[in-house]
Amino acid sequence: MQTNFSAAQLADPHVAESEKILRKCVHCGFCTATCPTYVTLGNELDSPRGRIYLIKDMLENGRPADREIVTHIDRCLSCLACMTTCPSGVNYMHLVDHARAHIQKTYKRPLPDRLTRAILAFVLPYPSRFRAALKLAGLGRPFIGLFEKLPALKPVAAMLKLAPSSIPPASAMASPGTHAGQGTKKRGRVAILTGCAQSVLDPAINEATISLLTRLGVEVVVPQGEGCCGALVHHMGREDQALASARQNVDAWTRAIEQGGLDAIIITASGCGTTIKDYGFMLRLDPAYAEKAARVSALAKDVTEYLAALNLPEPVRKPGTVVAYHSACSMQHGQKITRQPKELLTKAGFVVREPREGHLCCGSAGTYNILQSEISARLRDRKVKNIEATGAEIVATGNIGCITQIASAAKLPVVHTVKLLDWAYGGPKPEGVSESGLIAAE
Repeated sequence: MQTNFSAAQLADPHVAESEKILRKCVHCGFCTATCPTYVTLGNELDSPRGRIYLIKDMLENGRPADREIVTHIDRCLSCLACMTTCPSGVNYMHLVDHARAHIQKTYKRPLPDRLTRAILAFVLPYPSRFRAALKLAGLGRPFIGLFEKLPALKPVAAMLKLAPSSIPPASAMASPGTHAGQGTKKRGRVAILTGCAQSVLDPAINEATISLLTRLGVEVVVPQGEGCCGALVHHMGREDQALASARQNVDAWTRAIEQGGLDAIIITASGCGTTIKDYGFMLRLDPAYAEKAARVSALAKDVTEYLAALNLPEPVRKPGTVVAYHSACSMQHGQKITRQPKELLTKAGFVVREPREGHLCCGSAGTYNILQSEISARLRDRKVKNIEATGAEIVATGNIGCITQIASAAKLPVVHTVKLLDWAYGGPKPEGVSESGLIAAE
């Protein structure tokens, strides 16, 4: 794609980076075939190619964002299916991230939208605030029908629909400390991201991860001072808040590296993993953090990515359960992890089935199912239909957002992949999972 940025514009490193990305696009349109919003809405401006034209026009002319570009950028899920499809290597992720930051700086949203986004940014990244908000959600549930009729309050209705009726107690394993590996042979030392929303909605995910890793002889560190990865606010264009979260985590993990070394930083929410693996890019212009952030990004591993490299022993039990594996967009498109989760489940004795249209997003996408609830619901229903058509007994996936989204409409239990692996290797049976095909290991 030909560009016409001035030398003064290109002096801005963010603009210069976006210009390099834009020049790689050859208008081929391959991305439209795998874009969930284009497939759903059929509007060229709701495809990656259409959004790229809008972003180019906005940045090249150095103008503030307007209502049209905000509408179409807001509809982007950042699922990154376009990047998997693109033959030219266009880094759409970094381009749309820049566009969102530009929108945040130059566009004044309507007051209800500003308030909704401010509340989400204030609550979701902080476990104590999020837990308190979920406890209050029960008071608002009787008014969901009313909220849905008022456009400005639709996000509130979506939040209340997604809020669980009960919240598990906080996990003691989330407290800073070290969990020693079992056995005489130490197989590694890792840190684990405790996370924000996941630690409230399903703390058992990290409990299963720590339990499994320590049984395998891996020492697991929960560092002091760790916080939200920053993904939620990053995708809302709130770059200052996102970078502050990144720096906080880089500091926490750097201390853990200096105090005993780390073989990996284990991430159990693939949405977080995609962002943490990008810390090196996000902080590339910060001389105090660029090198440390790049080191952290290099150490970040999804839990299945790390387990696949351990050469696991035979499982304690082979459940024989038929599992529909949903590959989160942040897993398959963001991190390019496609093989390891399925191979681990198969080796652990599960029968793995893949739903049709596995490349299409379930509609969760961070806060998307709140801010764009109608499009999100259409994508969710399409995903659930394909999952249930597999005839599986349970759904496995590696992202808390997908778990919450799919579970809101599916008749099948939806659990994190690591919970199933922990069960097969000696841990407790996840809630809702049957043992119909259980085979005792020899």
